[in-house]
Amino acid sequence: MTAWVGEVLGVRPSDPAPFVRALTHGSHAAGQAGESYERLEFLGDRVLGLVMAEWLWELFPDEPEGQLSRRFNALVTGAVCAEVARGIGAQAHVRLGKQARDDGAQHGDNLLGDVMEALLGALYRAAGLDAARAAVRRLWADRIHTDDKAPQHPKSALQEWAAANRRAVPTYAIVDRAGPGHAPRFTVRVAVGKDEVSAEGASKQEAETAAASALLATLIANTPIRRGRRR
Repeated sequence: MTAWVGEVLGVRPSDPAPFVRALTHGSHAAGQAGESYERLEFLGDRVLGLVMAEWLWELFPDEPEGQLSRRFNALVTGAVCAEVARGIGAQAHVRLGKQARDDGAQHGDNLLGDVMEALLGALYRAAGLDAARAAVRRLWADRIHTDDKAPQHPKSALQEWAAANRRAVPTYAIVDRAGPGHAPRFTVRVAVGKDEVSAEGASKQEAETAAASALLATLIANTPIRRGRRR
């Protein structure tokens, strides 16, 4: 495990314990306080946020805060962290209880996103901010697109569309929650007036985003093209 950490994070730890903890789900820790990744995830989330904010501030010196925030929010989601975790093969090293492993929790976005942040927290504690910065910039390098416009979150885009077309403000509601605690599935319904769509996700936020994206696509497709008056 020490060799793997050195390969994917760029620092070979003298003490592997924090990295083992970063890979340990609560179902494996069997209720032992401090033995799961949760505290390191808390720290790693803040480390990722600082490093990413600094990086975007440097890369896009002419962009206002709103555009930087859009880029930031698109790069630090749980789904993106999970993609990065898969890219380094973290799922093979996650420590789970038998039931959670049998349920395939090691492949889910929720768990892998948390693990990625916990690994960054462990790296920060073991080697400092410079090491964490170097790891984030390397692992997220192909997700930073300097030539692209700042992405807009689907929920913001839906709200702007509703306002521009004089429609009701979008409303969201959880209509179902299924699955075990370590691998939940949420179903969320979003409505703009009488138009509504439901979508699923591994978290409430993910389901809301998917629903907003689907409803926005439907509304745009069903909106007649406005033509200007002939003079």
